[in-house]
Amino acid sequence: MLVETLTARWRAFGVASLKSGVLRTADVARRCGYSVQQVRNLERDGVLPPATRTATGYRSYGDLHLQSALAYRTLAAGAGPTEAKRIVRAVHHSPTSQVLALLDAAHARLAAERTELRLAQEAARAIAGEPIEDVRTSDSMSVSDLAAALGVRPSTLRHWDAEELVVPNRDRARGTRRYTPAQVRDARIVHQLRKAGYRIAPLRALMPELRRTRRSEDVAFALAAREAGIATRSRALLNKAVALSAALTMVEASADTTERTSTRE
Repeated sequence: MLVETLTARWRAFGVASLKSGVLRTADVARRCGYSVQQVRNLERDGVLPPATRTATGYRSYGDLHLQSALAYRTLAAGAGPTEAKRIVRAVHHSPTSQVLALLDAAHARLAAERTELRLAQEAARAIAGEPIEDVRTSDSMSVSDLAAALGVRPSTLRHWDAEELVVPNRDRARGTRRYTPAQVRDARIVHQLRKAGYRIAPLRALMPELRRTRRSEDVAFALAAREAGIATRSRALLNKAVALSAALTMVEASADTTERTSTRE
């Protein structure tokens, strides 16, 4: 049944193209801001349905091809090229419910990123008083020394080690833990964030980002840039709605027309 439905859709594409007028490859490229080769690549990858061919072998496109290309362009900016291809291909090959499920998943991933960003921003505020760039040679400590300095049990530091929050060096001869100044700094940050209520899993994701920066201002700048990036991608997902909806409507209408025709026959 699914194969028959897909075959009917592909046959209907030619009808839709003729009704909407014939577009050359260059026309689609110009309207989408792509090169001619990029349009051909999108057809090759299934993002665009197969073009009809003229008697001389030239490709002919219609509104469905144009809307599919436009939908892909905006989706790629919001969800990435791989996911964008998956979604637009689903418009041509899968039930509408599957297309909507893929869209929901794309939005959910952005929502999850926003949640992670909010936690990171709160974490940055929580450690605002920690001089994360202040690494002193005298800060090198053993487990017991660091535990006493932070006011925690040595078992807590061992747990942070096991969870890869703060991984100390090991003495080659005795195998004992020894914290370098940078690792002591990380332990101070983890301690502050744990006191602020942060759980292990979010901290595990956050600490690598904090380690990549050397100053509190750098953390704030990196998080602001990340927030701007998420906003740009969210806007792209919003902008894609018109073109994607148009392509989906065309496919559904073509399938309905073909089904009614088959029923009458």
